[in-house]
Amino acid sequence: MTFIWFILAALAEIAGCYTFWMWLRLDRSAWWLVPGVISLCLFAFFLTRADAELAGRAFAAYGGVYIAASLGWMALVEHRSPQLFDYLGALVCIGGAALILYGGQRLGG
Repeated sequence: MTFIWFILAALAEIAGCYTFWMWLRLDRSAWWLVPGVISLCLFAFFLTRADAELAGRAFAAYGGVYIAASLGWMALVEHRSPQLFDYLGALVCIGGAALILYGGQRLGG
């Protein structure tokens, strides 16, 4: 279930941050910030649902999911295909996230 919470958190964070990008970089209306702030609040809520003993561990593991989700956002919303090294980097990050979140449990830590 933690992975699902991370995916929801990533989508909410990216969407919220993208509204600021639209406002400041794409000259869109500041009204975009209203749903953006709501989305960022949802991000924080979703991230707290992750099954992790420590906030720092949850945040670190989430980072890998965020990276992969950001590349998906780039492809779906910005219509730019990730390159080979984007995919490889995301794979490394997801592997690192899994090590952070689940590796210590197998070793008793």
